Amino acid sequence: MSSQDSSATPPSGVRIIKKYPNRRLYDTATSSYVALSDIKDLVMQAQSFAVRDAKTGEDLTRSILLQIILEQESNGTPLFNESMLSNMIRFYGHTMQGMMGSYLEKNLQTFADMQKLAKNNTEHMINLMGLKR
Repeated sequence: MSSQDSSATPPSGVRIIKKYPNRRLYDTATSSYVALSDIKDLVMQAQSFAVRDAKTGEDLTRSILLQIILEQESNGTPLFNESMLSNMIRFYGHTMQGMMGSYLEKNLQTFADMQKLAKNNTEHMINLMGLKR
């Protein structure tokens, strides 16, 4: 969803959200101000977007995604426990940092793929049995 290069132009079809100095987020696709919860909805819908600083054009997508994670971790049951977070922090600056990021990304994708497959199989079985939800 985002690029490390702050000067990179997002590919066409990527929704641009501008972040203003007053911390407000402006969705250029809908010409309206949005909240972090709206950005979370874009993530949940797997829509491509990039958050840019309105003044400098700097890519702030990662920062906004981290804010959403922090908000989610603060509300309800956290996904990350202290031990896991401590271990993740220890990898910053470590020679294996790049490999760790790639490892986590691939494993999360595998988990999501397995979850989708299980959901599809369940729906298929319900349809075969003639049961309705």
